[in-house]
Amino acid sequence: MEKWKIKGELLANCNCTVFCPCALSLGHHPPTHGYCQTWFAIHIDVGQWGEAPLDGLNVGMLADIPNSMRHGGWSVGLYIDESADETAADGLEQIFSGNAGGSTGLFKLLTAEFLGTQRIPIEYETDGDRRRVAFGKKITAEIKPIDGADPDANVVISNTSYWVAPEIVVCEAVKAKVRDWGRVWDLSGKSAERCAIDWRGP
Repeated sequence: MEKWKIKGELLANCNCTVFCPCALSLGHHPPTHGYCQTWFAIHIDVGQWGEAPLDGLNVGMLADIPNSMRHGGWSVGLYIDESADETAADGLEQIFSGNAGGSTGLFKLLTAEFLGTQRIPIEYETDGDRRRVAFGKKITAEIKPIDGADPDANVVISNTSYWVAPEIVVCEAVKAKVRDWGRVWDLSGKSAERCAIDWRGP
């Protein structure tokens, strides 16, 4: 299996109220409604799949999870930036399906149904502390940090067992609409997060 690494930024949004207990408890506490409807987007600042660069690419995932995240049974669909060449696209599919091992290897263990991979335009926009994403017309969202006591500082969660990143910026979805693979979700006003990631494998 190829060596790989990804450094960049991750956004996630789910149907929990702010803030998602899964991130705090590593899935030991149930989601707000007992099940999880979620998506995430990643902008890769620097990345590598073998000798192939992944710099500047965007990737995303939709996950429909019937109970706590750690119990598995996920239905997962992947989105890969249409600007990725064939080698990069194959690498990203291997990484985010969990087949490439390493930081994302648990995805393979948790996924019961793989819905497929779509090559589509993925927009990832930074506007100060706000982020806007669009996976074609399938997922469109805007995320912003929640307000803290200090208006000039983000509310940050650290020192958890959450494998995704050591620090999580607590956010909420200003708007978030999902319409794909038979799912129609409105996750506006729900929990969201932003974090810097440094993943690698195998």
